[in-house]
Amino acid sequence: MDVSHQVIEFGFSVSLLVNALLFIPQIVSLLKCKSAQGVSLITFAGFNIIQLFTVLHGVFAKDYILTAGFFLSFLTCGMVTWLVIYYRYIKKQIPL
Repeated sequence: MDVSHQVIEFGFSVSLLVNALLFIPQIVSLLKCKSAQGVSLITFAGFNIIQLFTVLHGVFAKDYILTAGFFLSFLTCGMVTWLVIYYRYIKKQIPL
């Protein structure tokens, strides 16, 4: 494997990790505000669908870097999606 290929592989791996980490500020904001106002459920649920199919593609193609990276994104984005559903629909129904 030549140097340019190694650089691209490294950059790709780092990019996948950063992609997953970029959802964390939204998670923190949702937990802090305890509200999903202004957060698009359709957008994050759509991201989750894309991530799920990318993970499945990575498994079938035996591209384990892609699979791992998008699985991490699926988890962090999925947490955003779950929190939006929780604050928008479930929390309203739970009497305190």
